[in-house]
Amino acid sequence: MIRSIVGVAMAATLATVAFASAARQEDGSDAARGAVESWLTAVDAGRYPESWEQAGAQFRAAVTADDWRMALEATRSPLGALVSREVDSTTAASTLPGAPDGEYFVFQFRTSFERKESAQETVAAVREPDDAWRVVGYFIR
Repeated sequence: MIRSIVGVAMAATLATVAFASAARQEDGSDAARGAVESWLTAVDAGRYPESWEQAGAQFRAAVTADDWRMALEATRSPLGALVSREVDSTTAASTLPGAPDGEYFVFQFRTSFERKESAQETVAAVREPDDAWRVVGYFIR
């Protein structure tokens, strides 16, 4: 059930991306990437409650802290330690399915874990009203 809660919340957020201009991407992609990488550092270290607290309002409204922790313990912990992670693509978007219009970046990473050599992580970040970038979606394949 927990996987389905997180899967539905994340998949709905990341299913389709509307592309924005390259100029817009230059305006915030570095800041968004920094926020995403900081958030991933907490996840990589197993600090799941901290990653929930750092996530965006949309994320926290969709998944409780306990459900998030349990979902990551069930899906992320078995993968083992992070071996490598490289950005594969960065896409700017103004809309995402099931989410309000806003300023988003969706990052896809080629990732290797101790017990899963080849994985793809997709992370969506939104610029929130306080101008901070925060993660609102996370999915591993």
